[in-house]
Amino acid sequence: MTTTFDADVAIVGYGPTGVIAALTLATHGISAVAFERDRDIYPRARAVTVNDWTMRIFQGLGVAERVEKVIDPQRALRWMTYDRTELMRIEHPPSTLGRTPRFYNIYQPTMETELRSAVQERHGDLVTVHYGSEVTGIEQDADGVTVTATTDGVSRTVRTRYAIAADGGSSVTRGRVGCTLLGDTDDVTWVVVDCHVKRWWPDRDFLTFWSDKERPVVDIALSAGNHRWEIPLRPDETPADYPTSTELWPLLQALGVSEDDVEIHQHAFYRHHVRIADTFRQGRVFLAGDAAHLMPPWAGAGMQTGMRDAHDLGWKLAGVLKGELPESWLDTYEAERRPNAAFYTGLAVGLGRVIKQEASEEELAAMNAVPENTVTPFEPPLTAPPVLAGGWLRGEQGDASVIGRMVPQPIAGDAAGRMARLDEHLGHRFVLLGDDVDPAAVLTAEEKAGWDALGAHYRAVRPKTAHTRGPEELVDLDEVVLPWMRRYGARVVAVRPDRFVAAADTHGLAVPAV
Repeated sequence: MTTTFDADVAIVGYGPTGVIAALTLATHGISAVAFERDRDIYPRARAVTVNDWTMRIFQGLGVAERVEKVIDPQRALRWMTYDRTELMRIEHPPSTLGRTPRFYNIYQPTMETELRSAVQERHGDLVTVHYGSEVTGIEQDADGVTVTATTDGVSRTVRTRYAIAADGGSSVTRGRVGCTLLGDTDDVTWVVVDCHVKRWWPDRDFLTFWSDKERPVVDIALSAGNHRWEIPLRPDETPADYPTSTELWPLLQALGVSEDDVEIHQHAFYRHHVRIADTFRQGRVFLAGDAAHLMPPWAGAGMQTGMRDAHDLGWKLAGVLKGELPESWLDTYEAERRPNAAFYTGLAVGLGRVIKQEASEEELAAMNAVPENTVTPFEPPLTAPPVLAGGWLRGEQGDASVIGRMVPQPIAGDAAGRMARLDEHLGHRFVLLGDDVDPAAVLTAEEKAGWDALGAHYRAVRPKTAHTRGPEELVDLDEVVLPWMRRYGARVVAVRPDRFVAAADTHGLAVPAV
């Protein structure tokens, strides 16, 4: 009997994680149906920043220029005490991933509006979104997933091949499929104060963490003329002590901010979580974003980690659904995303210790210390280029290894003289790059057969002082890619569709095992 599917993938929840899942799937030609409980975008600015890794994902999905119009470059990070002593500062180095700013400030409702509009305008034929729709059931079998949802009292059932639970930290889907959220919730309540800027004040464009044992504060410029403070309540305080904006002014005035500077337009209360699901997958249902992991805000990585989950899962699901990748590839989703979520959670917890003045002088020194004998230029973990810690990779990892690193993205030329960012030349495929050599010529017959089975392309990268020798070759116009490969002693690297290096001649060019 032939099973009829209404779409390839169901997405439960249509916040940032769900939208990026839909965009990624549709970019690869895969249909999706999304269910979102709320009719409108959540009006509060929860996330506050995106970095160049996230922007590179946006670029690949064709929405970077659109998003860039509604976000602002971030100047730097600093940790200050109330007496204006600077404890630590992280200047943002230039990005190697294709865009000059390393970090951007956002106003989440505005950015989400652009992303949702992009889905509708670019992929309306592939993505259907049901707003005001409550998912009331999800069942799966050997062939697919059945999602039941209610909209305005009317129930509908949708049949898909796979499903993504992106319905947030309080995910109902997580429990329905038998996943458990492990970890703790801090008992401290924080008030988030969102403001409209009335006038500029000195160093407003720093992301400032006010370090204090009693009142540590996050102080960040948002885009579109907005600003936010996140402030903890004391043990003897409750949200009832701050019923209106009037009661919030003493907290802001302690930071040097007055009614001449900003207008308070909303505030809310929340607690910090350090939680992760026991598994990110149950059969044909995958958890992504806050449904899979929750972290404190100190690293600015919560929303972004969810978006990266969605992107990683999206291109892999697309490959499986189109018959280009075996179903076993889906096991690499958790293998790659769990370590990354755990890394940013640990980083956020560590930075929180600094902000709350719980970190010792030794811990502070360690955070600022430059390791000896590093092959790569050292950058603090918060700003270092992304690296995969596990998953679909071949070979040892470490400071001296190119495996698991994201290839930089300079301007490159092709044989016909067209100049563009590297990703625009590579497309959404596996690509082997050779340092002034045809990568296919370096492979054994067995190795090439493995990469051919994945639809890989082979592109020599020539220095800009040389001639190209074939139509598929590239030229390293910015002189970035070839020096980067040589730093790690690599002559050939195999680059995945998400731009991470899966293999290199330094560790063997056979296709990694799934």
